[in-house]
Amino acid sequence: MKTRKTATILCTAIVLVLPCLAKATPVGTVDIVHDGYGASDVLTIYGGGHSGLNGYGGVYMLDKTAGTGQGNIWSNGPIGGFCIELHQWSPDTTTKYDVVALQEVNNSFMGGVMGAAKADYLAELWGRFYNPAWADGGPYSGEEKGMAEAFAAAVWEIIYEDMPASPLNWDVTVDGSAGSHGFYAQNVNSALANSWLNILDGTGPKAQLMAFVNEGKQDFLVQVPEPATVCLLGLGWLVFLRKRRTA
Repeated sequence: MKTRKTATILCTAIVLVLPCLAKATPVGTVDIVHDGYGASDVLTIYGGGHSGLNGYGGVYMLDKTAGTGQGNIWSNGPIGGFCIELHQWSPDTTTKYDVVALQEVNNSFMGGVMGAAKADYLAELWGRFYNPAWADGGPYSGEEKGMAEAFAAAVWEIIYEDMPASPLNWDVTVDGSAGSHGFYAQNVNSALANSWLNILDGTGPKAQLMAFVNEGKQDFLVQVPEPATVCLLGLGWLVFLRKRRTA
């Protein structure tokens, strides 16, 4: 009886989410504007159409003022995210973004969608090494700024390089891809970024991530807030319970 009651309560919560889950992407919208930075520092970027661009790497603070669908998973107010589209610029006025599954993000510079393999790498990178203190309003220490900057470089390495044969081949100091693909950075703690990238073997914790995307503006990588993550995981738990009862 207790199991049935728990499952009923969980199911009620999940039913509220299922209409959004059933839709094709986008699964919602958010109205956001770039509102400064969390922990971050200036590095030199080679990739995504840039050759020697000095720009901020680290947490982008996004001010959300409205949303629809799964966009309402995030409360209005500040959201910390990471840039995942170097050839676009962040929104300086409030702009409507679509909320999409990370693996379905289309990067026009790379000529296709991100795909599940890169999305998994990003989920594990975030799950292992992201620090929420990088987006808590500051002030930020030099160490925090350097770590968030290295994290951004690791994100861009995954997005802009071709998939390596092994995570040991990720290297933010070298452009390892043919043609216009590829990424490397200078004036960043590359040893730290590479140490993170090189141990992404699929066994670490993986964060629940989504993307905010807009065709004419920079796209952002964001984490699903924890209560929503629990609800999404609960859907899998209900399936497990059902299988046990019918086995």
